[in-house]
Amino acid sequence: MLKNIITLVLLAGLCHADIVDEGMQAINKKDFVKAAQLFTKACDDGNARGCTNLGISNEYGAGVKQNSQKAITYYGFGCDGGDAIGCNNLGLMYDHGNGTPQNSELASIYFTKACDGGDALGCKNLGLMYAYGSGVAQDNTKASELYTKACDGGNAVGCNLLGIMYADGTGVPQDGSKSIELYTKACDGGDYTACNNLALAYDDGTYVTQDVFKAVELYTKACNNGEPEGCSSLAVKYAEGDGIKQNSSKAFELFKKACDSGNARACGNLGVSYINGLGTKKNKTLALKYFGLGCEMKDENSCNNYAILKRNK
Repeated sequence: MLKNIITLVLLAGLCHADIVDEGMQAINKKDFVKAAQLFTKACDDGNARGCTNLGISNEYGAGVKQNSQKAITYYGFGCDGGDAIGCNNLGLMYDHGNGTPQNSELASIYFTKACDGGDALGCKNLGLMYAYGSGVAQDNTKASELYTKACDGGNAVGCNLLGIMYADGTGVPQDGSKSIELYTKACDGGDYTACNNLALAYDDGTYVTQDVFKAVELYTKACNNGEPEGCSSLAVKYAEGDGIKQNSSKAFELFKKACDSGNARACGNLGVSYINGLGTKKNKTLALKYFGLGCEMKDENSCNNYAILKRNK
């Protein structure tokens, strides 16, 4: 009799998992309404991952009306049911004050549950809390341990953050070779900020043999995947013809792309392009505009150029 009961429980679990999988298939087909319906059924039947996925549906308004408070409720059900992703998502809601008053202490509690439950993203997020002393006592050594756990669990951002700590000797003994290893792992894993960090190392010959061609390759990868600093650095390479054929028009295009994405240095260089007619027609009005934007984003050279141009206009 006991064997039959255990079998029934296992079959019920498989049924719930099948419903969640069916919901994910609906997501892939962009049928968000059907997905939300399936996640609701799974959650109602006690499937923790179904509850977490229903929380995501509510947070982003996918197949249901957007409702952050309901998202918190469903993430809570998921987390209480043992789904580590639900714990991480709940931590993010508290950390960002999304649908609830901001509460770093609660965020850190849920990130801890997520990390302890095997969610690498939760470990990375908890590492950030320790690095900045948000909701917990500041502790760089603890942060490095959590980034290590995140990185070992496949979180590329965790690898990059750990690489920065090894480069600086923060929370770990300084080790340049280890930082390069981690930047490489992170870049290969899809963290394009790490690709830019690796490019900077090859560009300057920091902890690796200097290779400007490799730097250009990595800046390009970072830029093509939405990393503004990569675009800004690549633009400088095109402007100077360093490691790539000189092309002022391409440099201008990349400075514009990076500036539009909030890179202060690129805005300043865009102003220089307009002043000197590099890759575009000379235009003092637009130069002043972009020097001003760069200055607002705290780029000192932009502020200086803005003041000079303003006086001479």
